[in-house]
This record gives sequence, C-alpha cells and structure tokens, in this order.
Amino acid sequence: MSGSRPGGAPAPRARTRTAPILPFSVAVFAAAASGFVTDLAFPDVGIWPLVFPGIALMLVALVGRGVWGSLVLGLVGGLSFFLIHLAFVARYLGPVPWIALGVLEALIFALGAVGIALAYRWMPGPAPAGRLVLLPALVAAIWVTRESVAGMFPYGGFPWGRVALSQSESPFADVTSWIGISGLSFVLVAITASAIEWFRVRAWERLGTGVRSAIPALGALAIALLIPQWVTTPAGTITVATVQGNGPAGYFDPRGPGDVLAAQLAATAPLRQTPGIDVLVWPEGGVDIDPLRNAAVARTLDSLARDLNAPLLLNAITTRDDAYFNTSMLWDAGAGAVAMYDKRNPVPFGEYVPDRAFYAALAPELIGMIGRDYTAGTNPPVFDIDGTLAGLAICFDVIYDPLIWEGARGGAQLFLFQTNNADFRGTDENLQQLAFARMRAIETGRAVVNVSTVGTSQVITPDGTTVDSIGVDTVDASITTVPLRTGLTPAVILGPWLTALIVLAAAGALTAAGFSHRARTRAAAADRSTDPGRHP
Repeated sequence: MSGSRPGGAPAPRARTRTAPILPFSVAVFAAAASGFVTDLAFPDVGIWPLVFPGIALMLVALVGRGVWGSLVLGLVGGLSFFLIHLAFVARYLGPVPWIALGVLEALIFALGAVGIALAYRWMPGPAPAGRLVLLPALVAAIWVTRESVAGMFPYGGFPWGRVALSQSESPFADVTSWIGISGLSFVLVAITASAIEWFRVRAWERLGTGVRSAIPALGALAIALLIPQWVTTPAGTITVATVQGNGPAGYFDPRGPGDVLAAQLAATAPLRQTPGIDVLVWPEGGVDIDPLRNAAVARTLDSLARDLNAPLLLNAITTRDDAYFNTSMLWDAGAGAVAMYDKRNPVPFGEYVPDRAFYAALAPELIGMIGRDYTAGTNPPVFDIDGTLAGLAICFDVIYDPLIWEGARGGAQLFLFQTNNADFRGTDENLQQLAFARMRAIETGRAVVNVSTVGTSQVITPDGTTVDSIGVDTVDASITTVPLRTGLTPAVILGPWLTALIVLAAAGALTAAGFSHRARTRAAAADRSTDPGRHP
C-alpha cells in the first residue's frame, strides 16, 4: 500500500517530512544560540563563516513547529541576536531605548519565523526539486521579506543586522554587486536551508542520497564564492583630504558652542597651504554652529577653503522656515554653501520623536532629552565638486538602500559618507557601520570615503579594500588619491525590482503552499473516511 511498508508500519517519509527535528526545549536553546552565533559573524568579532551555523540553528529549531511554537522560538532567537547586536544603543541612552528597539526588532523577526515554519509544514511533496531547491528558496525569500519589513516599519524602519552585512570582508561580498544586499541575504539563507534539507533526506528518507542531492547547496555555494565583482569603468581620480577632529561631539559630552569646530580646525591645521587637494571632508556635526546664520563661522570656513584652494564638505544643524535639518553642505570660499543635502532618514527617537505626545506620556524624561525634531530632507544626495559627482549619506543614511541607489543613478563617481559615532564610544557600532560602508563600495562599484568625528574613518576602494584609515579616539588628517568610477552595477539597476520580486514571490509561494496543504489535508481526510483500514 502506498502509505505503509511491510509489517504495516507508516512510511518514514510521511512521518518525518514535517516532524520537528528537535524537542521544543532543545529548540529554545538552539534559537537562543542562533542569535549569539550569528552576532559573532559581524564586526567587531567578524568571524563571517559563523553566519551559516547561526542561520542553521534558527531554521532547525523552526522545522515542524506550529504558529505559536515558531512565534516563541522566533522571539527567543530575535531577542538573542538584537539585544547583543544593538547593545551600543544603551551606551549613552540607557537600557530603555536599547530594550525597546531590541524587542521591536525581535517581534518582527518572530513574525518572519512563523512564515518560515509554515513553509516547512506546507511545502508539498518529497520530490528532490521541492525539498532541495524550492523549499530553501521559499525559506530564504521569507527571511529577506522579514528583513525588508524591518527596514521599512515602523517610522521608516531600521535595516540593521541584515545577515548579508556579516560578509563585508568575506568572499561572498562580491555577490552584492550583482544582486545587492538583500540578494546576498537570500543566497546565504538559501544555501543554509538547502544544506539542512540534504542532511534531512540523507538521514531519514534516503531520497536522492549521495552527491547528487547535494548539488543544489554545493552549486549555489560555489557560484557565490567564485562569482567576480561587477567592475565599473575607471574615470580618473580625485584627491580627498579627510579630518577626524575627535572633538566633544557626543550628546552628553561637556562642551561649549564652537568646541567641535575648534577641534576640527586644529586637526586640519597641518593641511593648510597643502597643494593638490580637490576637496576637504569633515564628519557629521563637525561644525557645531550654523554657518548660514553666523557670519564669524562663515568667515572662518571661507579662510580655510581659501588656504586649501579647495571646497569643504562640512555638516551642521541648520534652521530654515522654523524647521531643523541635519545638513551637509559644499562650502566655497566667498560663495558659502553652494550645494546642500539634508539627511534623508533622521533617526526616530534620536533626531526626532514621532507621535511625541504619546511617547512623552510614557517616558517624559527620556523624550524630553530630545528637544528638537529634525525634518527629513528631499534634496538630491549628489554634489558636483568641480566636475566630479559625489554621492552623499549622513550617518545612518548609509543603511537605506534607496538613498545609495539614488546617488549612484544620479551619476555619483564616489561616495562621501559623514558620520558622528561619539555617542557610541567604546562599542562596536562604528565597525558595524563601516561594514555597511564597505558593502556599499562593492555594491555600487564606487570608492567610499567614510569620515567620523571620533573614528573609525576610512577610505575604501571600489573592490572593498581599505587604503587609508584613522583609528578610534584619534586626532588625525590624511590626504588620499581616490579612484573615480562610472557605470552602474546590476545591483543598482535591479535592486528595487529584485527586492520587490523576492517579497512578492515569498507572499505568493507561501499562500499557494497553504492552499495546496489544505487541499491535501482534506483529500487525506476523505481518503481515511472511505478506507479507514488503509492508514492504521
């Protein structure tokens, strides 16, 4: 009979395909370990191969679980990862924002875990193509969908901790030039899920055993490792001076008006009268008095630009029409700010408070610390620096794909990132952010100059190589010849469409699998009712 084997015992395929791999108590431990192991793949530890066992522990815990079980396991795994990974949030702001953000991200992670568990339960049939290719692809698509949701919701989202970002210094990083960061996350999860299915069919079902059944996982792994970076077109060089003043730029650092500017000027002093500089780049918040409203500061910047015979890329808080902006500006001697870019993605509860009245009622002292709300900018993130087009991002702007793609499509030949990490001194936040910067260089095929107030500042070439660096808590200035590139990578061209395709495919495939599962369940119930002796 089709559902049994000699002796009347049920066939193992029907019993084991959707059965849990681990007892629930062990699965809880595996989910907790998953977050810890996955975090070790990211900077500052940076053991990038650990992303695979980290993902695997979570997936193995979810196999065979129902909605509530997977929700609990997803919450455990999400809390384990995000509370560790985002510990830098508590450095100055205290435990409440850290816990709130970690719990929010973990809840979104838990919802994604439910989707993955349902995929394991609903995917039809034991055919090799389904088990070794289609199921892993669906699991990976759901994982990326969860990352995408976290990157958009709530209040613009916070796309931090995407598994692809653990690979900034691994051989897999080149994949991002083809399919972007979301695409690399998909590949990493799909490889892991396919390897798990290979072990499952080998151990329990004897289906397609041997090397043949490992081809999907091994093939994807080989392609991801061997695929070269998409190479953009060389377009000359630009000489960039970068200055890390290491001034009192933190939220709670004791300082007076102009102290951060003074630190930047002191660190820049060795560069004055140096010939050949095309642009001087200062970090986010490097000018702590609005030069558009203070004539003395404007004269100081004019004098510096005149001595360098080069424009300054600086950043300051500006006020226009009673609104505050986090503004980068290109400053020319005598002409002032000839171009401005306002930060596109102000940080909720850091640079503005959404629904302020509601949250002030919950935590009045904490919300009261954020005295002004910054407005999101709308101006293009590209400056023309004497004929060279530079893409811009301010601090956490760098984590949002659309802004970076907009800069590249707007003709940027390099990227200039300005950041202020002073509120996270002594944590690994700056290294996590540098991983984003390095991946952006590879993804877009553009050099990246990442300048911080307190470190780490780096110049990264289009292939992800760091060619200049200023360490943490260091006062220094450097001059670097930076390569320029033109042309768009497939990731920049296809990025928005590919991410949307993955999300739509995940939703469509999971829905179809659910209907198929329901139909099979009804058919099996009808079969049992008409032939009760067939299924002991």
